[in-house]
Amino acid sequence: MRSSSSRRRTPHTARRTATVALAGVAALIAAAVQSGAASAAPAKPGPGKVNPAHVAVRLTPSQRAELIRHADATKAATARSLGLGAKERLVVKDVVKDADGTLHTRYERTYAGLPVLGGDLVVDSNTSAKTMEVVRATGTPLKVAGLTPAVSKAAAEKQAVQRAKAWGGTKSAADSVRKVVWAATGKPVLAYETVVGGLQDDGTPNRLHVITDAATGKKLFEYQGIETGVGNTRYSGQVTLTTTQSGSTYTLTDGARGGHKTYNLNHGSSGTGTLFSQSNDTWGNGTTSNAATAGADAHYGAQETWDFYKNTFGRSGIRNDGVGAYSRVHYGNSYVNAFWDDGCFCMTYGDGSNNADPLTSIDVAGHEMSHGVTSNTAGLEYSGESGGLNEATSDIMGTGVEFYANNSSDVGDYLIGEKIDINGDGTPLRYMDKPSKDGGSADSWYDGVGDLDVHYSSGVANHFFYLLSEGSGAKVINGVSYDSPTADGLPVTGIGRDKALQIWYRALTTKFTSTTDYAGARTGTLAAAGELYGTSSTEYKAVQDAWAAVAVGSRSDGGGGGGGGTTYESNTQVAIPDNGPAVTSGITVSGRSGNAPGNLQVSVDITHTWRGDLVIDLVGPSGTAYRLKNFSSSDSADNVKQTYTVNASAEPANGTWTLRVQDQATYDTGTINGWKLTFP
Repeated sequence: MRSSSSRRRTPHTARRTATVALAGVAALIAAAVQSGAASAAPAKPGPGKVNPAHVAVRLTPSQRAELIRHADATKAATARSLGLGAKERLVVKDVVKDADGTLHTRYERTYAGLPVLGGDLVVDSNTSAKTMEVVRATGTPLKVAGLTPAVSKAAAEKQAVQRAKAWGGTKSAADSVRKVVWAATGKPVLAYETVVGGLQDDGTPNRLHVITDAATGKKLFEYQGIETGVGNTRYSGQVTLTTTQSGSTYTLTDGARGGHKTYNLNHGSSGTGTLFSQSNDTWGNGTTSNAATAGADAHYGAQETWDFYKNTFGRSGIRNDGVGAYSRVHYGNSYVNAFWDDGCFCMTYGDGSNNADPLTSIDVAGHEMSHGVTSNTAGLEYSGESGGLNEATSDIMGTGVEFYANNSSDVGDYLIGEKIDINGDGTPLRYMDKPSKDGGSADSWYDGVGDLDVHYSSGVANHFFYLLSEGSGAKVINGVSYDSPTADGLPVTGIGRDKALQIWYRALTTKFTSTTDYAGARTGTLAAAGELYGTSSTEYKAVQDAWAAVAVGSRSDGGGGGGGGTTYESNTQVAIPDNGPAVTSGITVSGRSGNAPGNLQVSVDITHTWRGDLVIDLVGPSGTAYRLKNFSSSDSADNVKQTYTVNASAEPANGTWTLRVQDQATYDTGTINGWKLTFP
């Protein structure tokens, strides 16, 4: 959880695309798109009931461990069935089991014994062990030219140390350097992964991961491994805490929740500090004058987060193995932040500006622990669009924890960090109903949103979740006023927070991978909603509409006036010259009345070997151009296969619509394979 006083843009990184092999769901979505005249509208969907067959079984730690052991014993056969190469091996990471016996097994990969970053996948198999579906972080075949680096390990380390200095690091050497295969962006290559520790310039620990091409020395990617975040508490009033007594001494040790412990760093910045202990079982006095007050808040937050995951999703702790993490409070001096660290499997909280406002509120605790859940499930890379989804997951689940706790002193809301006064003026850190109210977050998707700091790009998913839960427009919930807009100007009807949480969690644990972007998140949440509630349900349609409302994909048939409708398309291929003049492809629309809609859908299918070179416009019948995609020198991924939402309400519907594409840099070429216009 990055504070407003220490926010900054992440260093420029390449965006990524994810190949999501969800053929069944993709076919269902494609079937809803018509070509030519529109047919009669389908029957209005009704609320779906959860399909019990697709609900995850609540596994005990021993049951989960046994499933993992079985998956590990059969991983070689699984690799062969997936057609993996002779040098590839699978490493079991996690298993989710549905009530009907379906197993969702999450794997990482190695190649010639080297870890493959971006090679993770989820395999769905039935009770006969037959593979039914595979979700891959990348669909590119895993093969590298050679395994002997042309660049030395020392050169890679030097580059990474220099990059760490951009974050304020002062270390002169890396903590570790290892050879890997980098497969998260484009063609897999032999690379080095260098990790540099120390501290960032605001006092946050540094775990900077830098990926360097072992053949050229070029920096391919970088991300931060630190993910920022009776007791008399500061924020939650008087609460009941689970503690441990030994003789005449009580400690903040929760034996009912995996042995979670809460420590006092006493303004240090390393180690665990001192376990909170005292001769009585009343902790803190509700003010910062007593060090145990922050300890009580953190302990309570961890307690409520554990119970939220267990009672809402059947998850036993962050790793789902029944083992508790630990919390550290009073980190540093006037440290205005909180963070999760996989390395210590712990949450850490600063005391805020002038040590006056510890960052230990319920939603912050839930936020930080949820980074751990994400790390142990989808493993969303903490950069680009996947980084935004990582941060949003913590905001979404932290909000879920706050509502679950049902604490009268800190009621549930869709505001992040509203209790900790991180801005010094009483305003929250983030707003889910309209993220841009914080001055930096994105309300909806646009090409390049992944270049924002992950705490800002998270706004797209936060807004989606709010709309899916509560719907658009003005409303008051628990005394807080909200007024949520939509990118296409059309309303969204919410399905309730409980259903929205179930959809997001199932997508996180069975559909998302390390490289999932916003398009992939839409596909994954639709798949989750379809499994839980059915593809003709209100819930499924609401997921479509909520994503369309943040400019990701199209609306549902009859879902508030978007999607479906009539599609006009061109399948004429047009070559795109390298660094040359713009080329065009036209579609003529006739027989319609009035102007085009405010949510015109433009589906583009372009093959290109470096899509960042491309600038794409839609030109309406009036000659007005609508920018679909900007040039981006860092977007090295292949191809543009995207549906854009355009407010074309000022254009006449009839006439010639033109897709205009220009390659503005050298060395790469491509082809317009086709494109479509969909009028809802």
